[in-house]
Amino acid sequence: MGQTIIDVKDVTFHYHQEATPALSNVSFQVKQGEWLAIVGHNGSGKSTLARILNGLYIPSTGSVHVCGIQLSEETIWDIRKQVGMVFQNPDNQFVGSTVKDDVAFGLENNAIPREEMNRRIEWATKRVKMDGFLDREPHHLSGGQKQRVAIAGVLAVQPTIIILDEATSMLDPIGRNEVIETVRELKNQSSLTVISITHDLEEASKADRIIVMNGGKKFVEGTPEEVFLLDDKLVEIGLDLPFPFQLSKKLKEAGIPIQKHHLTEEGLVNELWTLRSKI
Repeated sequence: MGQTIIDVKDVTFHYHQEATPALSNVSFQVKQGEWLAIVGHNGSGKSTLARILNGLYIPSTGSVHVCGIQLSEETIWDIRKQVGMVFQNPDNQFVGSTVKDDVAFGLENNAIPREEMNRRIEWATKRVKMDGFLDREPHHLSGGQKQRVAIAGVLAVQPTIIILDEATSMLDPIGRNEVIETVRELKNQSSLTVISITHDLEEASKADRIIVMNGGKKFVEGTPEEVFLLDDKLVEIGLDLPFPFQLSKKLKEAGIPIQKHHLTEEGLVNELWTLRSKI
């Protein structure tokens, strides 16, 4: 991982002077090129945190630095140039009549010259494997394709950080996998920093690190392996453990000599196949 690119210190945030804060004394750092998943049930504070990182909200107390810039009313637009955001419902994000027009929207707002705009549109749509759909109308695309176009629109403006705010929650399993694999490839091919906001621990298991939010506070932070060792404590705060992890646990309890609790189906299948070959 690279240098610290996001630094959140003791952030508290209130909505309209409410007595109970939506966020309470939250602190963490994100390294350049890292994939951080922020998870929690509804009302845990994870989406509020995402909006603070993008400058949509300003903390009541505490500080946020993004790419060395301290978040304030005066620096909101400087920070938004560094952070791209993909939201939950792909249908609510389209503004163009074609895929090409939609990806061009952010570039036009930033007054990018047409020649450079065309180059970026081609580059960004290729990165998400949607360059063959430039003249398609967005409403003819599948959910996963729509979110890949939304990601292309963010990539085209070349942010340093991309935030996925429940970006897969309305997709079917195929579309969800398309988006997650696209993000994984983008991260592996570049120094792009990814923050995914989700309630899905199976999705979060793909990240480098996880922060679990509960009641507006940071409940736990660590690698997926470290976080999932909390097991029933995560269930108690309303989260569902990934199916491969649950199945690994059940198999061990049944006496099958599984060596670890697996986070992916592939890992579990591979170990079961290895055990079978030894019998």
